[in-house]
Amino acid sequence: MQASDALRTFGIDASVEGVAVGRGFGPGTGPALAVRSPIDGQTLATVQSAAPTDVRRVVAAASRAFQDWRLVPAPRRGEFVRRIGQKLRERKADLAAIVSWEAGKITQEALGEVQEMIDIADFAVGLSRQLHGLTIASERPGHRMMEQWHPLGPVGVITAFNFPVAVWAWNAMLALACGDSVIWKPSEKTPLTAVACQRIVADVMADMPEVPDAISCLLVGDATNVGRPLAASVDVSLISATGSTRMGKEVATTVAGRLGRSLLELGGNNGLILTPSADLNLAIRAIVFAAVGTAGQRCTTLRRLIVHRSIKEEVIGRLLAVYSRLKIGNPLDEGVLVGPLIDEAAYDAMQQALADCRDARGRVYGGERITAGVPAGGVYVRPAIVEINPHAPVITRETFAPILHVMPYETMDEAIEWHNAVPQGLSSAIFTSDIREAERFMGPAGSDCGIANVNIGTSGAEIGGAFGGEKETGGGRESGSDAWKAYMRRTTNTINYSTGLPLAQGISFEV
Repeated sequence: MQASDALRTFGIDASVEGVAVGRGFGPGTGPALAVRSPIDGQTLATVQSAAPTDVRRVVAAASRAFQDWRLVPAPRRGEFVRRIGQKLRERKADLAAIVSWEAGKITQEALGEVQEMIDIADFAVGLSRQLHGLTIASERPGHRMMEQWHPLGPVGVITAFNFPVAVWAWNAMLALACGDSVIWKPSEKTPLTAVACQRIVADVMADMPEVPDAISCLLVGDATNVGRPLAASVDVSLISATGSTRMGKEVATTVAGRLGRSLLELGGNNGLILTPSADLNLAIRAIVFAAVGTAGQRCTTLRRLIVHRSIKEEVIGRLLAVYSRLKIGNPLDEGVLVGPLIDEAAYDAMQQALADCRDARGRVYGGERITAGVPAGGVYVRPAIVEINPHAPVITRETFAPILHVMPYETMDEAIEWHNAVPQGLSSAIFTSDIREAERFMGPAGSDCGIANVNIGTSGAEIGGAFGGEKETGGGRESGSDAWKAYMRRTTNTINYSTGLPLAQGISFEV
């Protein structure tokens, strides 16, 4: 499907209005934003983006909508989410095509991302009937304590280019079920997928006129015109931001300055320990997918392979053999496994990282630009493998590109120490047939990441578990488990059903 055909299925043409309040779309008062495809560099559309005045207007509308939405019974809110999920099922292929054109994902990964949206919608529907609190025993006779969870308020969702729709869905489906309104600032590199999603929500709203329009809003724009004003707004109860650690620190500082809430999912410099007892056939497949999937541009991409010295040469040889067979090219073509980098800046960052690896006496395989057999105008590279010293400074930073650093270890103590010796703490894995090694890796003295896997790779998380990490990854949790609590406020209630008034802690206060 051509880009124009995919966009047309959502009513998106060459000129796009970058502000939406429910079903109402309009042009922003900010600068025009040209959206280019990483596949071939073509301009997909021009978006009239938002300005700070638009942010204030949209936040005010979302705040008013929240006043009504919070009173709608949670199962009814869940019905709204269910219908969004159903629309996503119907439009799965169409939306995936836009994800491919705008983010450069191969078709299978784009379809998988939309499926992730459907899955989290299903999760949120069930959740809408399980927003439970607690009953707590009181020390006072004739008293009962309980805990309730109430809707929080407008939620600002800032997303990155690499998962242009799934991360919004992780946040929005839960927030809507929890009774919040949602204001979405997508990456300025991938705003058209956001426009398509907003149109899907608008279609559902048309069939449910009782739903306040402004519970789902969209603001396309950059950090200066949209991101910073949104984070600074005292009327936005929660800012959920996905992106670089640098961006997350700025968001956290801004939100903390007004004593607001933030949920951060930031950089991931993910490691995998490969032990002598590992099933290498299983491990090689997992390593390759984790290292080169999405052209190394996932937050969960495998960037550090810590392999036992006794199997290092065999593992590198097998990886190089697989890498040599990887089909690189137009992500829409059958059989392609590695698509383009998002832009020239990503290529420059990759080449700088490889230069730093060479300066640290690393041995680099691959990493060069590919121009033959790929669309002109795109940035295509051969994924790189680097044999390197585990203490090289380049190891500690995340480069959003397909670079796999390989380093040998002797003891498990050494492997875990090196694994944890980076500022980020998102995803991690170990391949082993030794239950003691597996349990140690998952235990309190093992991986310091938010995700610690055994005999699967670092990427490809399911929505049922909470997603997020520690240290410079930000500490936030999205998606499954009890991540829904971030989108609600907790109240503790004490009810006196007696005729007396005993005080807590046995205090006597007679008047």
